[in-house]
Amino acid sequence: MSDEGGVNISLPNKVLSKQLKRKASDFLNSRKNANNLVDIIQCLEKSIGDQQNASPIIPSVLALETIFTELLKNRAMVIEVQPLKPKENSPETQYREWLQDRYGEAYQFILKCFCVDKTSDSIQALATAMNLLALEGQFPIDYVTDASYYFPCSKLRSILQCLLSADKANDHLISRFQEFTAYHDILQHSWKFLPGLTPRGQIPSETYVGNYLNLINAMPIKSAEQEQIHLLCDNNSDKGKVTFDYQAIRRNINKSWACVMHWQHTEATHQKVLMVLLERVLPHLDKPLALTDFLMDSLDAGGAISLLAFQGVFTLIQEHNLTYPFIYEKLYSMFEPEIFHTKFKARLFYLADLFLSSTHLPEALVAAFVKRLARLTLVAPPQDIVICLYFIGNLIIRHPGLKRLICHPHGGQVTRDPFIMDECDPTKSYAIDSSLWEIAALQNHGIPSIATAAKFISNPLPTIEWDLTQVLGVTEDDLFDQAIKKSSKAAFLTIDRPTSMFVPRGDRTQEFWKLF
Repeated sequence: MSDEGGVNISLPNKVLSKQLKRKASDFLNSRKNANNLVDIIQCLEKSIGDQQNASPIIPSVLALETIFTELLKNRAMVIEVQPLKPKENSPETQYREWLQDRYGEAYQFILKCFCVDKTSDSIQALATAMNLLALEGQFPIDYVTDASYYFPCSKLRSILQCLLSADKANDHLISRFQEFTAYHDILQHSWKFLPGLTPRGQIPSETYVGNYLNLINAMPIKSAEQEQIHLLCDNNSDKGKVTFDYQAIRRNINKSWACVMHWQHTEATHQKVLMVLLERVLPHLDKPLALTDFLMDSLDAGGAISLLAFQGVFTLIQEHNLTYPFIYEKLYSMFEPEIFHTKFKARLFYLADLFLSSTHLPEALVAAFVKRLARLTLVAPPQDIVICLYFIGNLIIRHPGLKRLICHPHGGQVTRDPFIMDECDPTKSYAIDSSLWEIAALQNHGIPSIATAAKFISNPLPTIEWDLTQVLGVTEDDLFDQAIKKSSKAAFLTIDRPTSMFVPRGDRTQEFWKLF
């Protein structure tokens, strides 16, 4: 037994870390120091309960990881059971049972560290939990034959339960857990457990829904064709028996997503549902057309939600033959000044470019989009003005008949503009009878890049469209830097020619100081 007693958690971090390392080393060197393990576990328990005083947690977690890493590698907790024979009740067996109990107790306290406020502590607890899970898979505590593959399912399930907290947002932990989903065994078992961790018959909290969606988004969905299987719990067994079942994962995705669709969502979770649906889940659903009602209702929500829903509708139209007769009217209504203040505006231009890519569209319809974009350039942020101008140019190149908007006889006469900005039906907005006086006005803009871009209507149009993927990356800082680079070559950096290494001539410091 150890004669040093417990551990004082009020010690400085470095002193406490050294003391715990010494206790861990003494425990591993001699069974006489068995109580050291109890002291370290109690130290972690006290640190978790004393978070108001910011008690250190990482030293205790690392000490426990050091101890159980050695115990697992040395198989010091394995109790061999021979078939048809009762388990021996020897002191050695009792000691190994005691170690198993302490291992389970310590692991539960490590999982409780996920909920602490300090980010570094919770991330270290997750890393330790996953490291111990990997070692237990390689060196199982339960007695198994060397040829069989073992995975500690209960450990992973407990980790997922802690990640799906209903009280604390675990974005940082889920981001760290994503690194482990590169292993096929972690990925397969995580998707296997996820439907069972989904609440049914009750409305989960907004925090839980956010963690749930973040976890789905963090787990990649790989196809069945895999060149090589990578395992975290690799115990040198026959890997040919370990398979990656994509169809099983797909079934679990559909079960999980069916529950998500029945939850009541706030504006924040509604937006996140659409993002995860579009970027992760939609290609793997068995009945994607069942989402039609949800997407149609989302189209009326406005803002970023409508835009994301519109992308989902476009996918259903393009890949699943969905019919939506008012798709262009809905796209037209999304071009409002508010769209420039959302982070999804690039998606809108991308989708609009796809919808307006056909050269067989009525010119009156395309002219309405051109005119609406031109009107929005008067109120849009500088970087978005450039995007709108290039997009308008591409539409005119794509539909040569729209050149009449540039050479219209009423061009420049703002008071006689027949365009109706508030008209919901683009074909009834009289845009085809209007002119692009807005772009002509932008040629006198104070930002050189905008004024230059607006001059395309005064020059012969190119035969090849501009690449919008490059323009969509332009920011206000880029425009400012470009203007500075153009004008800095002509600017004087100093007024007086320097005559020494010190201050320039006429500086006030020369009246009071003599510099050598």
